[in-house]
Amino acid sequence: MLQGKKILLGITGSIAAYKAIYLVRLLVKSGAEVRVIMTPSAKDFAPSLTLSTLSHHPVLTDMFDEQSWSNHVALGRWADVMVIAPLSCNTLAKMAQGQCDNLLLAVYLSATCPVVVAPAMDEDMWHHPATKDNLRKLESFGNRIIPVGKGELASGLYGDGRMAEPEEIIQFLTGNFFLTRPLTGKKAIVTAGPTYEALDPVRFIGNHSSGKMGIAIARELYRRGADVTLILGPSKADVTDNGIRVVRVVSAEEMYQAAGKAFEKADIAVMSAAVADYTPVVKADQKIKKTEEHFSIELAKTKDILKSLGEKKKAGQVLVGFALETNNEKANALDKLNRKNADMIVLNSLNDAGAGFGHDTNKITIFRKGGEEIHFDTKPKEDVARDIVDTIIRVHYA
Repeated sequence: MLQGKKILLGITGSIAAYKAIYLVRLLVKSGAEVRVIMTPSAKDFAPSLTLSTLSHHPVLTDMFDEQSWSNHVALGRWADVMVIAPLSCNTLAKMAQGQCDNLLLAVYLSATCPVVVAPAMDEDMWHHPATKDNLRKLESFGNRIIPVGKGELASGLYGDGRMAEPEEIIQFLTGNFFLTRPLTGKKAIVTAGPTYEALDPVRFIGNHSSGKMGIAIARELYRRGADVTLILGPSKADVTDNGIRVVRVVSAEEMYQAAGKAFEKADIAVMSAAVADYTPVVKADQKIKKTEEHFSIELAKTKDILKSLGEKKKAGQVLVGFALETNNEKANALDKLNRKNADMIVLNSLNDAGAGFGHDTNKITIFRKGGEEIHFDTKPKEDVARDIVDTIIRVHYA
């Protein structure tokens, strides 16, 4: 997605400047054309010879060099996006105040392209009110800020302030500036979160699903151009995305009804919710008192949402199911794929570290009709959502 894109990379004086070397390598490897500008202090942290070799262009640093002077306007117009990584606390303050005492700042103030910054500083500097105020100013100017990470810092402390990793910066650029929108005009529905099956007005049968995976998929579909309806069970996850239609449900029956109705006009359906398999036959009108030594609850099967959609699926509709397994993972996933007439099954195994409920990461395998089996490493759920949507687009809309 970065093939042929023009990236202007600004490097400031920070120990994190060593990451910029790898960032240049990844950008060039992705097919981007990269030009590098360094502040004078950045030269103490990253060798310009290495950066010029990797970028295949001279590194610009001198405000008053005859060649550089002509570039302070031209470069900001040449680039598709300007990335400042790392952004030091000092350069952040100068950008917020509109100062212009080096070439990088001159180019920034002249840039007509989008500007993205990846801050890097020690934890106490990061949390200082002056830093927060400067960041707000940068955002108010229309600049985009890549969040810092938490980890070991140059001071030896552990906390917030680490510059985002080069891979994360690449993903940010791709996701925010260079994504194609092949799903424009398509309607998609996503189910997410748990369902709660009431025992009485107080108690319910439920599970630990947070809904984060399904919400991430809904967001990714929307970013690719789809008109998205998210059918969300009782999740505490924040869903404030403008443009995504959210239908709130509680029980499996409510989700069944909402999904069936939305599927009639859908092009894509991703069933990622953790729907209860059973629901109480009798739901008490009043709170059940603790009187009996033993208490039995009769349960009945809930309606199978994925199967019901598979039975009514029309030509051209894409149906994706999820399988959360603890044993015989592949066999169970393939059985679900065939038995429920899905086009893909996304397998989660609770035996994989970082997968399943309660994590911000996930590890998946996608099984397709026709036998294709695609394995992915453990990733943040936003990246997993991108992998799933990429697969849908590659198979059905490429």
